[in-house]
Amino acid sequence: MEGGGKTADDKIIPIGPNSVQKQNENGDLTVNVEGKMGSMVLLEDGQVEKFTSKGEVGGELYNEERSSTGNDEEDGSVHQVHASNGLIAEKTSEQNQIREEEALPEENEVDPVFDGTEGLEREVSSRSLSLSSEQDSNSQTFAWPEKAVAFKNFVKDKGSVAVSSLFRRLSGKKDDDYEVNYDAEGKSEDVPIKIKEENDLNTDSKLKDVLVKAGDISTWNPLNYIKIGRDADVQNRLVQKEEVDVEKDAEEQTIKGRVIVYTRLGCQACRSVRLFMRQKRIRYVEVNVDIYPTRKFELEKTTGSSKVPQVYFNEVLIGGLDELLVLDESGRLHERINALVKDEPSSAAPSPPLPGEDDVTGTGKIDELALLVRKMKGSIVVKERFYKMRMFSNCFIASEAVDFLAEDQYLEREEAVELGRKLASQHFFRHVLDENIFEDGSYLYRFLEDDPTIMTQCHNVPAVIIDVQPKPITEIASNLRLLSYGIFEAYVSEDGRHVDYKSIHCSEEFKRYLRLIEGLQRGDLEDLSREEKLAFFINLYNMMVIHAIWSCGYPVGSLDRRKFLGDFKYVIGGSPYSLSAIQNGVLRGNQRPPYNLTKPFGSKDKRSKVTLSYAEPLIHFALVSGTRSGPALRCYSPGDIDKELVDAARTFLRNGGVVLDAEAKVVSASRILRWYSVDFGKNEDEVLKHTANYLEPTKSEELLELLAGTRLKVVYQPYDWGLNCY
Repeated sequence: MEGGGKTADDKIIPIGPNSVQKQNENGDLTVNVEGKMGSMVLLEDGQVEKFTSKGEVGGELYNEERSSTGNDEEDGSVHQVHASNGLIAEKTSEQNQIREEEALPEENEVDPVFDGTEGLEREVSSRSLSLSSEQDSNSQTFAWPEKAVAFKNFVKDKGSVAVSSLFRRLSGKKDDDYEVNYDAEGKSEDVPIKIKEENDLNTDSKLKDVLVKAGDISTWNPLNYIKIGRDADVQNRLVQKEEVDVEKDAEEQTIKGRVIVYTRLGCQACRSVRLFMRQKRIRYVEVNVDIYPTRKFELEKTTGSSKVPQVYFNEVLIGGLDELLVLDESGRLHERINALVKDEPSSAAPSPPLPGEDDVTGTGKIDELALLVRKMKGSIVVKERFYKMRMFSNCFIASEAVDFLAEDQYLEREEAVELGRKLASQHFFRHVLDENIFEDGSYLYRFLEDDPTIMTQCHNVPAVIIDVQPKPITEIASNLRLLSYGIFEAYVSEDGRHVDYKSIHCSEEFKRYLRLIEGLQRGDLEDLSREEKLAFFINLYNMMVIHAIWSCGYPVGSLDRRKFLGDFKYVIGGSPYSLSAIQNGVLRGNQRPPYNLTKPFGSKDKRSKVTLSYAEPLIHFALVSGTRSGPALRCYSPGDIDKELVDAARTFLRNGGVVLDAEAKVVSASRILRWYSVDFGKNEDEVLKHTANYLEPTKSEELLELLAGTRLKVVYQPYDWGLNCY
């Protein structure tokens, strides 16, 4: 090129990521930078012939025209156009360097997220990028477009924020303690809110002092907090256990006496005595004469009457509620309690229920089939075997079982096969794939207690085969109802919303319950009526939750809750039942649980024969999973199950389950109605109409009128997953 003329080979310089370039007929380059106009003329060798910029900086018009001969590099300055918040400013390399030196220490001091190594790498990376940018501008090679550089920096900054947030969560820090700030160039940094406030009030030097007092940032490693947090949790659990043990030991050492309260089921005066004892924080042992019938005769012998309640302080008979109130008003109750601290009970004092007292669970005729199976299990080979391209553990071959039965019982082979079918129908063993009941040949079978699912997840399997004849399921259901009734009256608040889990787990009634459920594995559920199934499975579910909390602990997260409802099981009638299987499989007519795609029982599942013919929506007001937002805990009987379910629905819905604001036309409903809405209706209107049947008459009419005339807004209440304990 001669004389500074312009040709088609002239180069276009990219100004910035937000710039728009145009070239007129004379080859002049016009640059639009975020709404501001500038133009320049480029020579073939990359030199700027003329540069004109117009804009507004600091509220004043900005107009500048420059000429360049390509010698600007000698004075160490390079002219650039920058876009930040709609401003155009010309900066020198010295100013850039000064700003970098000011920004880098601030970034390292304010951001406590990364450890020393990561902070150093970030600083070095930032400096290298800055130097690289200057070298690219000076050499004008433009090998890396500025748009790509800007995008790379943007991704890097956003990635830093994401990583810092992750480390904060892992280290136990809250996001509310940090605030994300963006500087003029769009870079982000996590600034603690407290530090940010001090930075607004004080200088950078004070900020350094605050961070130094907080700790050495360069050596702060958030990964260490994972182990520290876990160690802290373990330590807290150990400390809590030690505190409970120390408290228990202290009580045993300081209180030598005991308080016995005689009660019976359904007694209002007994409820009043329980409430009085809890208010006075008097620890007592309850003896229910309906659960322990022999104690009724003991009470008649000592008092001359079977009237309850009767309160004993050691061997001293206090009486009922009236006598307790008289002692309290006179001040002598405190004296009686102090006497219990130093005086041990004499032999004449009534004793707490003894283990196994009046328990008929393990009694009955000897089961010859159980003895035969126990002998059979010790004679045939039980091991891992290959069957239909799969490996099955703890199984035996049918032909070996037939050989044993024929030899031991002196039977023909066909008779031995028939005896094997009888044993299988009694749920002693079953086919590994449930292909048949029992057949001779190379089929594989497995003893019930050797099934992997039953071994690892079922919590009612006895240690050894029970050698007494199994009780009918109706008798087990009756005993279950009696025990749960007694437990709920003694250890649950009167409104049914608070449970004394610790006292339940230490009670003799709960230990009897554990012995009772061992007989469920051989029970037959198919002959139960609808009412009997409802009462039995609701009572079993509620007691099963108490057992699960005692055995596995209460779940604290969604994954734990899923395991809690799905992995804690009882074996009933030869099949495992989880809490979810009872609720969704049996009581809801084999409906899909919320947020699930499959039904609990498949078409070939034997448990599908036990399910109700249709879903019963009112069970959701009777099943208690241990949460604070759940319904009240109570016992149910097959004779009055429908009436009791209606009462449970009214109690739940009238006490906050559904709240109507007629003026605002808003209904606040429990999330239970949302999760299981398909059981109540096809849409929200049908669900609300269903619930209106159980509200107060005035509220019900008001709700139905609003549903008929206008569209109500439904707001679902937050669900409290906390444990419903005292």
